[in-house]
Order: sequence, then structure tokens, then C-alpha cells
Amino acid sequence: MCPAPVSDHSQRGFIIPIGGGEDRQKEMHIHSKFVELSGGASADIVVVPTASQLDSTGPDYNDIFRGLGAGKVEFLPITSREDCDNPEYAAMLDRATGIFMTGGNQLRLSTILGGTLVAQKIRRRNAAGIPVAGTSAGASIMSEHMVASGNGNSAPSGDGVSLAPGMGLTNAVIIDQHFTQRNRLGRLLSASSYNPFLIGLGVDEDTAAFIGPDDILEVVGSGTVTVVDAGTMTYSSMWQAGRNDALSLLGLKLDVLGEGCRYDLKNRHAYPPSDDKNGFCSLADLQDR
Repeated sequence: MCPAPVSDHSQRGFIIPIGGGEDRQKEMHIHSKFVELSGGASADIVVVPTASQLDSTGPDYNDIFRGLGAGKVEFLPITSREDCDNPEYAAMLDRATGIFMTGGNQLRLSTILGGTLVAQKIRRRNAAGIPVAGTSAGASIMSEHMVASGNGNSAPSGDGVSLAPGMGLTNAVIIDQHFTQRNRLGRLLSASSYNPFLIGLGVDEDTAAFIGPDDILEVVGSGTVTVVDAGTMTYSSMWQAGRNDALSLLGLKLDVLGEGCRYDLKNRHAYPPSDDKNGFCSLADLQDR
């Protein structure tokens, strides 16, 4: 599924995958930047807690965003595909200035939202300039191809990862979360080996990749974002590997980005932090260096 088309007079909104476990009590840099991008005091944020089975998840994020100064926060109590046809929920998304998808189970999220009016609205609102953030499961579903499952603490292998269709907010990357904490490099390498066109993003806990409309990614948070570029790969044994066979992957490029680092998804190049810590870096800024 490709991202929804952008009209001639607008630009795509930020896509913000968060690795889960984000700081919700102290400085809350990730949530603060999301509220700022959503309009601050004028924001109308809609939370989608469907991935979680906890009744407290939606209200908890409402309290967080209100506490950070968001003007209005609502959540969609979607627990079934039937709920996704509710015209009231569609209207809430139509007026949203920011959309946030919580953590939980990404297959629960994809099987309930996939192909529904709510999913279409989220895609179209992002194409119209509205930022969409997601943490943990909510991060995984953002890409066209979603990491559905796979073992951590293992080398890349023929059965190292299972993929499923995602929401398709981006078709340039494939996203994994809780990355360093659950040692998921092997499964991200397995995912990247399926199609070297995709850039693998492994996002740590309390860390986010703010992907702007110019396809420049900026890292915010206390951890790192690991970028796997399989486009430079010279050899892969994936096509002939058995289920338990270790993979040979030659020529991969890997970057590990801490807070403030940028990555140009179009040109596949990483940049160190700039001197300006207050704003996001544009493609023009990078080209001027």
C-alpha cells in the first residue's frame, strides 16, 4: 500500500515512529514535540488506543497531551472493525490536527483498522499535512510492510521475521521497536533482506524518529535509531535459505543515530547533530553543508 497522494498545494505531515517505553512523567521531549507540531494550544489531538487492551490507555494519553498544553484531546474507543465505520469517529479524524496511535499488539491494530474508513482517514489526514505519531505497535504499523513477529537475541535467518501489511504511511522504510532493549537487530536484518529497497529503522525505547515531509529524519530521545541500508548489499542468501538457516548478507550499510542526528531517506545519508537544537533540519539545510 502506497502513501495517500499529496495535493499540489500542501505537503505531507510528519510521521513519528516511537520505540515504546517513552518518558511520560519527566521531560517528555517526544510528546512535547508532537504537541508542538500538532498546534500547541490550538491542537486537536485524536488518540487511537486500539492496539492496547487496557481501558486506561486512551485516558492516560489524553492526560499526558493535555498536561503538555494541547488545546483538545480525544480518543477513539475502537475495539472492533464495526467501530471503524462510526461516522462520529471519522468526523473526529477530519478535524484532528494530530493523530497518535498507542502501543500494544500490532496485529490487533492492523486486523481491526486495516482497510477501514478510519485507516483511510488517517492516511489522508497525514497526506494533508497532519502529523501522525505511533509508539511501539503504533510505530510498526506505519510502514507499508509491517514487522508482525520474530525472535530477538538471534542472528538473521530464513525464519527470522514475519511480515504483514501495514498502514502505508510510508513505503520507504520498515520499522522495528524496543530495538536495543530486546536485541532485535537480527530480525530487522532479516526483514531488510527481503527487499533491499527498504531502509530498516530500529527505534529504541524513549526514542523517536521525526520524519518530515522532505524525508529527513531527526532523532529525539534518550536512545538511538539504527538505520540499515540494504540498498548497498552485494549478496544475500535469503532466496535459498531454509527456515533455520543463518543468512549471509554482504555489503550492508549501518548507521546508529543518537539524539539530534539526521538521516536523509532519499539520498541514504546520515548527518551529525547541528548546532541548532531548537528546530528541525530541512533538506535545504543539509544540502548547504
